[in-house]
Amino acid sequence: MIRRSLTALAFAVGASFLPFAPAQAEAPAVGTQVPGYYRMALGTLEITALYDGYVDLGANLLLGASKAEVQKLLARQFIAGEKVQTAVNAYLINAGGKLILVDAGAAKAFGPTLGFIGDQLRAAGYSPDKVDVVLLTHLHADHVAGILDADGKPLFPNAEIHVAQAESDFWLSEANAAAAPKDFKPFFELARKSVAPYQAAGKYKTFTGEADFGSVKAVPSNGHTPGHTSYIVESGGQRLLILGDAVHAHAVQFAHPEVAIEFDSDKKAAIAARKKLFAWAAKEKLLVSGMHLPFPGIGHVRSEGKAYAWVPVEYSPIRTDK
Repeated sequence: MIRRSLTALAFAVGASFLPFAPAQAEAPAVGTQVPGYYRMALGTLEITALYDGYVDLGANLLLGASKAEVQKLLARQFIAGEKVQTAVNAYLINAGGKLILVDAGAAKAFGPTLGFIGDQLRAAGYSPDKVDVVLLTHLHADHVAGILDADGKPLFPNAEIHVAQAESDFWLSEANAAAAPKDFKPFFELARKSVAPYQAAGKYKTFTGEADFGSVKAVPSNGHTPGHTSYIVESGGQRLLILGDAVHAHAVQFAHPEVAIEFDSDKKAAIAARKKLFAWAAKEKLLVSGMHLPFPGIGHVRSEGKAYAWVPVEYSPIRTDK
């Protein structure tokens, strides 16, 4: 036994001095990311988060906290610099016989880093022409421009587009567009251009209040825009609250929900809506998703005194044994 042990030890030690095999040809870096989609189950529904891309937002756009405080909060999340890479997300709900998409991304309205909803949808196994309903949180271009393809035609030719009446009234108003500051006018133009083909086809619809779309219900949350809408998705006792643009900077606005962003049309109302949504999500332990939370933008909101914390979901397979 001792002899065998010594022989094994000698072999192991000797092996450690053997020359390594010649290195093979170096593999080049791939240089691309995986497709931007993530799937999860919600009761009997299947939710697919879709990544439209990203936009770099200046930290100076956040209002209600000093520059030093904003940078301190960003640093806590290991985010550095004057600009923050900010995701643009959308969410596809497979409700059995109906496909519902919440928001559609930016197309190329803000440059080449955005506009990939159609590609991600196909990568996730869905064809855009199979989408039945598109629910819009609001009519900012990074949420509505993606309903058109690169040729300006409907990307979702068989879908109805739904948006809050107050939102539609504001952005499609010629009078509002004419009165808007010069730098703001393109937002009105993009909104009108995006919905025009659907209007012509009779597929552009408006709603008021807590409209019911079956498994999905509207949750009015105006402030970011006049008719900004969040959505609550429910199945089998499980709920997902889609915040829309109630939060833009997770590193800052969960800890300090009183911080607004320059894009909020009514900052006081936007802050009130955010606080209300956060409090609801924390109290009811709702799953939450957001269009500008780090992809896939799904997680929970934890209460921490008068502040909150963002708790992202962990990667998980689709469970069939529940």
